[in-house]
This record gives sequence, structure tokens and C-alpha cells, in this order.
Amino acid sequence: MKIDEKQRLFLVGYMGAGKTTTGRILAKKLNWSFIDVDTFIENRYRRTITAIFEEKGEAGFREIEREVLREICNFENVVISTGGGLPCFFDNMDLMNQNGITIYLKAEIDDLIHRLSFDKQKRPLIKGKSLEELRDFVEINLKKREPFYNQAQIVINTQHFSTKEDLNRWVEEYNNFSQSLEKTIK
Repeated sequence: MKIDEKQRLFLVGYMGAGKTTTGRILAKKLNWSFIDVDTFIENRYRRTITAIFEEKGEAGFREIEREVLREICNFENVVISTGGGLPCFFDNMDLMNQNGITIYLKAEIDDLIHRLSFDKQKRPLIKGKSLEELRDFVEINLKKREPFYNQAQIVINTQHFSTKEDLNRWVEEYNNFSQSLEKTIK
């Protein structure tokens, strides 16, 4: 796999894993564009993800995600933060692996619960759940989704990202690695 043939980085992982935060930092360091798939969809359809879920149901939303992913696969020099469910439907994970470098941001359940407990109202799948219901939901769904996430070409345990400095350090290491790899390939 030549780095210059893979001009897209796809960040996958469960909701709350840090895909958007990591993606923004990584894109800035690489001097690439950044796309959050959910924000892209909201801008395109002029509705929130919650409203789209309410109007079209999860199946309709997943179809929209699929269409948008196919479009984004044509963009160059871009870091893409996917929604937590996107890799788990249709052939989306295969499509991302064929069109870029996929990175699974693997977070511990306790970290996910902590992050998501502050953000429940903006996420249609967990809106209104108690802390106990949230834990049960995350444990069940992460178990279902992890086989898809583990198809990523790179797996990063986010447990090591306790601060933004840790995240910045990893991004810098990744950037240095990719630059040295690019020089050896040319």
C-alpha cells in the first residue's frame, strides 16, 4: 500500500471515542481537509441527525450515510471522522479500506460511558437513557460493532489519550511516520 495512493484517512470507532477531535488535530497537522460525516450530512440535508432519524428511521439514515461515504471516497487529502455505526452497514468498511487508510480509535467502555453521559441528548440512539441503560446499550452494541471496527488497518487504543497533549503527541508521531514512509516509497 503506497501512502500516496491512500489520500484519505478514515477514523472509525464507537460514538464518544474521540474521532472528531482526533480528526481535526490530524487534519491540521497533515495540512489536509477534515470532514465529520454527520456534520456533512446535516449540512447537505439541512436537518440534524436526530431529525433525520425521526423522519426516515435508522434504515433511511444508513442509506444516506452510504451515499455520502461513496461521495467522500472521491475527495483527496482528507481526514474523515465517521459516525459510530457507519462502518457496520452495507460494504462501508470494505469501501473505506479500499479507498484510504482506516484507523480504529478503540476506547474502553468506562471512558465511552463517561463521555457519552454528557452528550446523550445530541445522539439519537442514546437520547433519554439512564446511566445504567446507557452502559447496557454501549456494551451490547460495542460487542456487535467491534468485528467491523477491527477490520481497520490501524488500531489505536485511546486509553493513552488522557489529555489533548497525549493526542497531539500521537498525531505528531503518526505524521512523522507517514512522512518517513512516504520518502521510502518514492
